Amino acid sequence: MAKGTVVQFRRGRHTIEKRHFIIDVGAKSREAAEKFVGKEVIWTSPGKLKKQLKGKISSAHGNKGLVRAIFEKSLPGQSLTTEVEIK
Repeated sequence: MAKGTVVQFRRGRHTIEKRHFIIDVGAKSREAAEKFVGKEVIWTSPGKLKKQLKGKISSAHGNKGLVRAIFEKSLPGQSLTTEVEIK
């Protein structure tokens, strides 16, 4: 298992994709980030319930080692800058 950090919603100038997130997996290049494509991502909520939301890495994002993940349900805004598990 690897760890990653939720960086931001996938967004454009006027729109935000609610289920798409950009995740930093610690890769240094696009080629290294492409090795994570197809893997499962799990975000666990803080607090008593420990609710888990699952997603899947769809592609690399840019040339600096970030990836795009699409979740089944949208993550809350509090998930930004929190950790995710990559299986």
